[in-house]
Amino acid sequence: MGRLAIEMQNQVDTEATLQSIVEGAVAIVSGATWAGISLVHGNAVEARVPSDPLVAKLDTLQSEVNEGPCLSALRERRTVLISDMATETRWPKFCEAAIEYGARSLLSFQLFVTSQNLGALNLYGDEAGAFSEDAVFTGELLAQHASVALFGAAAEAQFDDALSTRDVIGQAKGIIMERFNLDAFAAFDLLRKLSQDSNQRLVDIARTVVKTRGTT
Repeated sequence: MGRLAIEMQNQVDTEATLQSIVEGAVAIVSGATWAGISLVHGNAVEARVPSDPLVAKLDTLQSEVNEGPCLSALRERRTVLISDMATETRWPKFCEAAIEYGARSLLSFQLFVTSQNLGALNLYGDEAGAFSEDAVFTGELLAQHASVALFGAAAEAQFDDALSTRDVIGQAKGIIMERFNLDAFAAFDLLRKLSQDSNQRLVDIARTVVKTRGTT
């Protein structure tokens, strides 16, 4: 678990972190045959880095019927265990589809930090009763480490994006200053006005200026 936590936090971007979480879950949680991560956008569930197509199919089904164990784990902030899809009564449409695809049991953990709900880690077993109490405990520990790693990766991506945005705006300002003999404040004000008039983001206007540098 310690080695996996370090590996997750050493990934270069969010997608690689998600992949590391899913691969680690299948490797260390006893009974897990398939895994994936669910991210929720409104009422829709987005399956990320599923280890098997059935994971994505079951997430899509939950979006269509607006209910299911992964949604419950996310919305109610709790761990969901389905020991046997054939006897589970809370989500009949989901369980019927899961059995058809070959999934007989499930564990779903909320991924979260103090102030933010990040998603859900979903583990599927190909047999009923696949997940023991030890598997639940291991999965919860993994989910805690995964949440920290995922939050860190997202924060780093936002920081990198902010730096990139600042740089391209700075380049555009320099081009405008040179082209129209303006000072820095006037150049930025021109960019802002162009953004407002065209109803485009300021950074998109700046990228256009940089891209068309040298043209008349």
